Amino acid sequence: MRKHARIVAGFVAGFALAFATLPASAQDKVKVGVFPVSSSLPYFVALDRGFFKEQNIEPETVRLIGGPPNVAAMITNQIDAAAVLVTIEGMNANIKKPGVAMYISINSQNKTYQMEQFVIRKGLEAKTLADLKGKKIMSAPGPANVTMAKAALAAAGLKEGDYTLDQLDMGQHVNAMTAGTFDAGYTLEPNASTMRKLGVATTLEAGVVARYVLGDPNANAFVGGAALTSEFIKGRPDVAKRFTVAWEKAVKLINENPTEARKHLVKNTFTPDDVVDTVPMIRYFMAKDLTAKDKADYQKFIDFSVKNGTLEQPVDVTKYLQAF
Repeated sequence: MRKHARIVAGFVAGFALAFATLPASAQDKVKVGVFPVSSSLPYFVALDRGFFKEQNIEPETVRLIGGPPNVAAMITNQIDAAAVLVTIEGMNANIKKPGVAMYISINSQNKTYQMEQFVIRKGLEAKTLADLKGKKIMSAPGPANVTMAKAALAAAGLKEGDYTLDQLDMGQHVNAMTAGTFDAGYTLEPNASTMRKLGVATTLEAGVVARYVLGDPNANAFVGGAALTSEFIKGRPDVAKRFTVAWEKAVKLINENPTEARKHLVKNTFTPDDVVDTVPMIRYFMAKDLTAKDKADYQKFIDFSVKNGTLEQPVDVTKYLQAF
């Protein structure tokens, strides 16, 4: 009996040792298009804090500047997700290929939750957008950003021809304003905060989309968000769900503790150490948490883009919200 017990014990120990030496199961890889601006913060938080790792996911960061490169990569299945995709450009992609951009989270920006804003170079006398008549203006890249910049200027009484507007890569905005190449700019955070810190520009007006498009500076302007491709969702539903779980954990941390969360901007965006504490935070909403009013604001923003010709046909935004 004792010999039998020793044999069994030896077998169990040997089996346990063999099992322990087996390689751990590989993490599920997800290719993510990342635009290095502050609205991509949930991705950086989830990555740096190990939220993706907790879900056995290994993200592959694919740096893509602006909406068009992200859209192209999603349509051709070169990426599974976009950390931030302007909703106008996402809807345009969905018109071309229905379901290519399914939003798991969308971002609100307005007068309080600042992202897009007009800045003016040091020494320029301007108090309102109307004062930019005759000025040379730079814009964040992509048709959606250009459209919003022009819409705000039009609302201020300026028509095309009253100013010049040139798209410029986000990484060049601070240097361009420092050099005085442009009089003003329609830029995104954290660039605006960096310009103010350096003393090369001041903010003329922030939250312009909420004010001029939605008619309320405090409305939720859902201009961007995190999107997954339908191929990713249908082909690997469990991975897509776990990716969303990690994203939601990051969103919760940011919304509840923005001071702590914004530290992740330093190494991941164009944000210097001495600027990070002053960068405004936008508000993040998971698709499953949107209220009827939120969806109405979202729809109004997209409808505006149809009216001005940026989108070629109406789009029901609720068809492209992905809740797990």
